[in-house]
Amino acid sequence: EVGEPFKEEKAVAKYLRFNCPTKSTNMMGHRVDYFIASKAVDCLLDSKWAKAKKGEEALFTTRESVVDYCNRLLKKQFFHRALKVMKMKPDKDTKKEKEKGKVESGKEEEKKSKKESGKDEKIKKEKEKEKKKDGEKDECKKDDTPGTPKKKETKRKFKLEPHEDQVFLDGNEVYVWIYDPVHFKTFAMGLVLVIAVIAATLFPLWPAEMRVGVYYLSVGAGCFVASILLLAVARCILFLIIWLITGGRHHFWFLPNLTADVGFIDSFRPLYTHEYKGPKADLKKEEKAESKKQQKCDSEEKSDSEKKEEEDGKTEATRNSGTDGSGGERHSDTDSDRREDDRSQHSSGNGNDFEMITKEELEQQTDEGDCEEEEEEDTESGPSHGKS
Repeated sequence: EVGEPFKEEKAVAKYLRFNCPTKSTNMMGHRVDYFIASKAVDCLLDSKWAKAKKGEEALFTTRESVVDYCNRLLKKQFFHRALKVMKMKPDKDTKKEKEKGKVESGKEEEKKSKKESGKDEKIKKEKEKEKKKDGEKDECKKDDTPGTPKKKETKRKFKLEPHEDQVFLDGNEVYVWIYDPVHFKTFAMGLVLVIAVIAATLFPLWPAEMRVGVYYLSVGAGCFVASILLLAVARCILFLIIWLITGGRHHFWFLPNLTADVGFIDSFRPLYTHEYKGPKADLKKEEKAESKKQQKCDSEEKSDSEKKEEEDGKTEATRNSGTDGSGGERHSDTDSDRREDDRSQHSSGNGNDFEMITKEELEQQTDEGDCEEEEEEDTESGPSHGKS
């Protein structure tokens, strides 16, 4: 036998009912609210009963103590344990959805292939390296395009059924509320409504000035509502007239957000909207899309060319620094080159053919040539001294 709940248990259950996150669903043909056990334990551990008062111990110290207390509340029928039963979709619906997705994806791929065929011809003329880079960029863009079909996040539906084991367990177990107390806000709103109804019934007893003021307010409110209704009808008539005259090409809406689910001020802005839905509109949209894609490609190519220019500048700077340090060596290289050119001219004059010469033979020939020139200089210096 289960006795009546104590005041403390009612207070804990009331706190848990209004502070623990709940969700609503149907169970056995009735609308019910349910919560998850782990969230209820967390909620009670953050409550005032988990803090120790002066001279008293805390009611909830660990998760196990909260579970024991919730078992008491379950036995006193504040809530009961339920079982989640997932709803399985029939095979026919799943097959139809798959077929629809395949047809839509095939149509989108055909449209993309037609648009991209013209661009591929221009890209083929470029170098192989640029082709690879452009191919990678195009693949990245295709993935981010808004036209690509995105997978919808489907939530699995379930229904609740009463559980055979009525025990409170800490985890992802589901518990349905039986205890449904009246919240203070709902009580206050009901009290205000009752007072307003009584005040309206006592309207003949109001002072004359208040009655005149209320009369003018009611007339103003009625005129305002009537003007909004007339505007809503007039804007539809204006749209139909313009649509019929232009053959459905021009769509003109006066106060388009007048009947939309927006705020009071936002319902009057913008003042009007105009759309042209003729054959030229589709061409303009395609041209704009192509121009945007070309601008992106041009900006990427510019960035690549700037990088190449920076690398070329660095290589030129390193070459210039190297030429400054090896100025003396170049003079010697030019002298040896001149000698080799002279010998090649002599050999061509004599009619001799060129033969393959190794580096060692070249060095020996240059050394012999240097020695012969030094001897000639010595012979020339000898008679010159004699003459002097």
